[in-house]
Amino acid sequence: MNAPAILPANMAELPEVIERARCLFDQGDVQQALKLSSIAYDEAKAAARTGERVKASRAMIEKARRMQADALKIETICTIAMADAVDEAQAKGALLRGRPDKEKVQDADHFSLNDVGIDKRRLHEARQLRDAARADPGFVERIVETRIAEGLEPSRAALKKAAGHAIGTKTASDEERGLDLYETPVEAMHTLLALESFGLAVLEPSVGKGAILRPLEAAGYEVAIADFEDRGITTQYGEVQAVGDFLASVRAGDGFDIVTNPPYGIANAYIAHALREHQPRKMAMLLNLNFLAGFEDPDRCFAMDECPPSRIYVFTRRLPMMHRDGREGNKASSQMNTAWFIWERNEDGSYGGGFPQMIRVDWAKFQQAEPLAPGAGGCISPLVFAEPEEDFSRKTPRKTLDERVSEELARALIFAAEREEGFDTVTLRRGIGVRDSVAVALIEDMAAGELIARLDDAQWRITDKGLTALAATAAVLAGRKISHIVELEGE
Repeated sequence: MNAPAILPANMAELPEVIERARCLFDQGDVQQALKLSSIAYDEAKAAARTGERVKASRAMIEKARRMQADALKIETICTIAMADAVDEAQAKGALLRGRPDKEKVQDADHFSLNDVGIDKRRLHEARQLRDAARADPGFVERIVETRIAEGLEPSRAALKKAAGHAIGTKTASDEERGLDLYETPVEAMHTLLALESFGLAVLEPSVGKGAILRPLEAAGYEVAIADFEDRGITTQYGEVQAVGDFLASVRAGDGFDIVTNPPYGIANAYIAHALREHQPRKMAMLLNLNFLAGFEDPDRCFAMDECPPSRIYVFTRRLPMMHRDGREGNKASSQMNTAWFIWERNEDGSYGGGFPQMIRVDWAKFQQAEPLAPGAGGCISPLVFAEPEEDFSRKTPRKTLDERVSEELARALIFAAEREEGFDTVTLRRGIGVRDSVAVALIEDMAAGELIARLDDAQWRITDKGLTALAATAAVLAGRKISHIVELEGE
């Protein structure tokens, strides 16, 4: 049978071709609809890839991918329909195998795979797609639209792969997904806690069954917990989880950082609500790495453009698969690239302050690492240096807190003198580049010596005694510099 007469001579004709394929399918002409949609798919795919190669406008590439997606949907439902027809014929004994005899060839009730334009390999793929779509009626639509939303090509290969991993997070139906409970791997928590420190009080608003809660408690944090569903989870102190929709929650005080793995289906709105309403001093979200992309959803744009994260820890080795809670049967391997996104609030209430720092980490290297002390805040570099050779065993000794305070006192006084409006621990820490524990100790030391005094409950200012001490320190430093110059000249 010849292909339909209308062929896509250029991009402008593709929408008409796709619409005709859809009409042919509705009229029951599955073979012709399949042929025409396949032609449209190939043309749109070629146009999109050519556009990328010649650096065409984003609008042109997205238009081509949209037509590729529409053609793929029609091609897929045609393929599924043909798989059904073949199976039905096989059940009735009407499917010809091998070389048919003359009587059956003349019998219109019998046909072969060649007659419907499908071979055994494509039939197997068609059955896989059919089975995935039966288990989840929205499977094809969701996979294709998810690819488009994430700026990825809506390809046959991606759809085939998704069908083969139909138990993964993107292929589960809304009913199966339930409340989006995919427990966080402990490997992710070991890595986070080895690299980031949070305030002592942490909120886990999607506690699930405690996969994030328990590692936080083991590291010494005091955790408040909540979830949409009451699973009877309690903290180590017996405090029962709150129950409610996080998107309807309101801010309660200013004492909580947030650490959670948000529900995939509402991640955009979830994160934007956390930043707008709760305004945490620090927040860690375990997300699909594709959260970096996307431009249409206003909540994602708010979280990534207006209130960008400070650091993003990209897992170079995929985390163990986060299977849906209650899932029975075979377990799929991980198909998702993930990362910890870290937001930190600035002194003026904003977030970010430049391009987020992208840090590649391998979770396997942090499974025996000690967590950072809770309450201090801050982070450390994930760089790991090789042990020195056995003939070079000297190690740099760690300085005590008192030694650090003594070294940084002059810089702290200079910073305080320049801050007419006052300062607190956070601004001091950032202003002179020290750890939170050092900043706290500096303030305590200066306050004990009456070098600074309180402006209010949180702010400090330098005193006259502090200015005098600063002047004396400057004179001493200047004298040392002069003595050093004299020594050099004497040499």
